[in-house]
Amino acid sequence: MQAITYRRYGAPEVLRLEDVPIPTLAANDVLIKVRAASVNPFDWHFMRGTPYGVRIIAGLSKPRLPQLGADVAGEVEAVGAKVNNFKPGDLVFGMARGAYAEYACAKESNLAIKPENISFDQAASVPIAACTALIALRDKGHIQSGHQVLVNGAAGGVGTFGVQLAKAFGAHVTGVTSTRNLELVSSIGADHVIDYTQKNFTEDSGQYDLILDAVGNHPISALKRVLKPNGICVSAGGTTDDWMLRPIAHTLHSLLISTISDRKFVGVLGNTSTANLATIADLIQSGKVTPVIDRSYPLSQVPEAIRYLEAGHARGKVIITITPGTHA
Repeated sequence: MQAITYRRYGAPEVLRLEDVPIPTLAANDVLIKVRAASVNPFDWHFMRGTPYGVRIIAGLSKPRLPQLGADVAGEVEAVGAKVNNFKPGDLVFGMARGAYAEYACAKESNLAIKPENISFDQAASVPIAACTALIALRDKGHIQSGHQVLVNGAAGGVGTFGVQLAKAFGAHVTGVTSTRNLELVSSIGADHVIDYTQKNFTEDSGQYDLILDAVGNHPISALKRVLKPNGICVSAGGTTDDWMLRPIAHTLHSLLISTISDRKFVGVLGNTSTANLATIADLIQSGKVTPVIDRSYPLSQVPEAIRYLEAGHARGKVIITITPGTHA
């Protein structure tokens, strides 16, 4: 099969399209014929091996797993001996190992049945970004109907899902984005949109019950100012340099100030469990959430797709289409 590989850390130039063996199934694995994958900051940090904490997971001097890609949508080709919930022919989405490939393996616990009303491209956009937003709002932010919620980075992958999920939970949503994305953020349900090139949202005091910060471009002190008493700020991302560190910093900050402040700061990473994926699938099937796709690339152009995402101006998700034009 063809797959995107990398044998050393570096810029997108280290990526190669190569012929590699089809993955071998473990007992709890599902082999997927990949129809689409999507690009995440996760991918370029593993590609570059930065920040260096990534290498504790990926390999100190070179990548342990020489393939990239996590978000996946496709058709079940085969299942391991202990897999109970999927069978060949099922259309699924979730998180896999080495998803930039014609075939990829996933743990059964990281997959769900694809919603019938979206394409493979749309389904591949969901797993990491939507699960991150769901956990941030529901589990970490304890969102309630009527809450005033601000989504910083509302036009990005996590942000577009965050706006829609917050609306589905009954919140009043303010989205922060750039001038060119104002209409997009309004169209996906934001009640109010702030153009960050014209206004700094942290200059308002005591406005929000919950902030989903998918950008990480404001200090904790500024974010604290705009939270209501008992408000919560959930960090779901950061700048290129502090992608892993900012959520950790928010969680540590919350522990340090918990005895002297009624405002909390926590970090979140997405958990693409079957239960979380199924929750989002139900919202998609009901029409309350619709994935936002910026653009798609063929498998051979993964380096270009990563360059585009790294530039920081993607609207929604960037997709890798393995079988062009496939819909189901």
